[in-house]
Amino acid sequence: MRSAAPAGFGAAVRAIPQGTSTGQANGTRYTAARSDFNNGLSIKLEAEALDGSDYISLNFYDLASGPQLAPCEMPHTKVIAFVTRYQPELESHL
Repeated sequence: MRSAAPAGFGAAVRAIPQGTSTGQANGTRYTAARSDFNNGLSIKLEAEALDGSDYISLNFYDLASGPQLAPCEMPHTKVIAFVTRYQPELESHL
């Protein structure tokens, strides 16, 4: 279900490198894949814990009516926590 994205979420999701990267969130290493569409107004993000313990999937829409977040079959709080805590490793782009 799509809802308003919290303040700063757009900047946080855009801080995740486009393409595939590895990084850490909540003490776990992830592979994250970010794809931008519509000149960056739509973002698809998928991430999987390298140990197989977690999966994140969301869409972000930067609309004229305001930024919208659409997690894919998971709680909003889970994807917000991941995006705001994900730290890409330098030179980790695959």
